[in-house]
Amino acid sequence: MKAEKIWLDGSFVPWDQAQVHVMTHALHYGTSVFEGIRAYETKDGGAAIFRLREHVDRLFNSATIFRMEIPFTKEEIFEVIKETVRVNNLKSCYIRPLAFWGGEKVGLNPKDVPVRVMVAALPFGAYLGEEGLWKGVRAKISSYTRNYINSTSTKAKIGGNYVNSVFASLEVSAEGYDEAILLDTNGFVAEGPGENIFWARESKVFTTPLPTVLEGITRSSVITLAGDLGYPVVEAYTTRDELYIADEVWFTGTAAELTPIREIDGITIGKGEAGPIVRAIQDKFYKIVAGEDPAYEHWLARV
Repeated sequence: MKAEKIWLDGSFVPWDQAQVHVMTHALHYGTSVFEGIRAYETKDGGAAIFRLREHVDRLFNSATIFRMEIPFTKEEIFEVIKETVRVNNLKSCYIRPLAFWGGEKVGLNPKDVPVRVMVAALPFGAYLGEEGLWKGVRAKISSYTRNYINSTSTKAKIGGNYVNSVFASLEVSAEGYDEAILLDTNGFVAEGPGENIFWARESKVFTTPLPTVLEGITRSSVITLAGDLGYPVVEAYTTRDELYIADEVWFTGTAAELTPIREIDGITIGKGEAGPIVRAIQDKFYKIVAGEDPAYEHWLARV
């Protein structure tokens, strides 16, 4: 999956020419910050980027936490992202802005290393599979603990942080599962490798509190939509066994969107299929991103 052009350091270059040196600091030490963003084709045939402003804000927040100065303004990156979708003639796509220490330096401290920025957009389907999006996926509690809040930042999307996610994903996929669920250092449920997690029991919806997880933009959207549909969301710590007996469990994320979980650790969740609450929120979500709900038009950046 690729597109025609990538925006790199201020100009568009052909996809195959968007290159960095093998001694680039970010390649050796994971010193990058990034976002995952989606654009959707709307009912009028155009493209709209979902909650672009919030994604750009989070990108810059990640850079601030990482003590990285992005050499472009928020407004410039906002417009570049829209232009990247236009240049590649895409309607529905995944968008990846990335800022990274791009100089050729050996040594952990990136002081005086220049910051480079790129934006790519490419066709992208259901992250955990089309069938999983509607029927649910099989998940497993990973033996790897989620990054400890005082050893790194849970609020910044830093490239190196995701090695923890890679370990978990490799572990559970080797055992035949679709996705992992990670616990925090106290043994409470944290999130997926690249997703937040929700669960429902007795018509109440719950999600993990923010201190130990990323401030997911889809997470925030689902909290709002659940409330609008009459399901207020409670932030609460939970254990793996409480997930086993939940009526519904699902992942949320830009890539995963709203993906039901039908099984955890070999235990069937609820009826073993997408439940009525996640289905209702999914229906609402897809109408919004298609531009069919004027009440949420402010969530869309028309391309």
